[in-house]
Amino acid sequence: MTDPLRTLVLPPLGSLPLSRADSDRDGEARTSKDLLDLLWASPSTRVLALAGGKAPIEGHALRLARTSELARPAVLVYLGRINEGAADAGERVLLAVLPEEDPALAPAGDWLGLREIAASLDARDAGLFVAAAAVANWHSTHTHCPRCGAGTELRDGGWVRQCPRDQSQHYPRTDPAIIVSVIDDDDRLLLGSAMAWPEDRYSTLAGFVEPGESLEAAVIREVGEESGIEIESPEYLGSQPWPFPASLMLGFTARAVTTDAVPDRDEMRSLRWFTRAELFAEVRDGRIAVAGGVSIARALIERWYGGPLDEEPSEARP
Repeated sequence: MTDPLRTLVLPPLGSLPLSRADSDRDGEARTSKDLLDLLWASPSTRVLALAGGKAPIEGHALRLARTSELARPAVLVYLGRINEGAADAGERVLLAVLPEEDPALAPAGDWLGLREIAASLDARDAGLFVAAAAVANWHSTHTHCPRCGAGTELRDGGWVRQCPRDQSQHYPRTDPAIIVSVIDDDDRLLLGSAMAWPEDRYSTLAGFVEPGESLEAAVIREVGEESGIEIESPEYLGSQPWPFPASLMLGFTARAVTTDAVPDRDEMRSLRWFTRAELFAEVRDGRIAVAGGVSIARALIERWYGGPLDEEPSEARP
């Protein structure tokens, strides 16, 4: 089967670190009878262990174990099949959610979280880790039926939880959120410092999409609520999963109609307009910190900036 991501026309932000994938999710196989039992019994099955959001790492790659190397945990999820071209092509991958790190799989210092290692992983491992983190987070918070309170059971390769009492089925959730680079007529970028962050940390504005709301309407509303600024012409630039715990970040840019930025003091502590020279100098001198390299916020900022933030702006980037 052709991987749809191989023929995908990428949006303006390109291939973001957490949007990469190079394995087949093999959704058709999830409903196969006794799938998890059969995969656990197969010596060729690979296992991505996850404990507290961390996975075992070897060098710059996931350490995929064999089922014989660990005890079977309560939560198993079929992540899919490794694509053709890899040395282990065709092998199936299971997520095993462990209660704690297993030193038999890797020493304590080699269990790393997605944010720590994502930029160093190849597309296959990044895709597996993102999917694993997202579905593991869902399992940890959806152990009981929301209708009757009964404990739910895993179905469909771990992608469904079914209530044994009322037979209702429950599926992993993804919460859409917009994130936007707001630019004024002087080509300055608006960044904000959220109340939950250290005072010197700044990023682009973001917020969750509400029920019954379009993405464009959410962009306009969130910017207005957090900054008091009116914007126009939201333009979609790209998306990236953000499984902390269950978001899909949808990146936009928009033009500011007004520039008097007033933080709401509920979510946003302060707001500032930056020229490229100002942002470069303040990041270089450590006066402020901005979003890290695996985030879509960093990609939005550097798209406006015209390149990496550690490079001084040129005449083309005043």
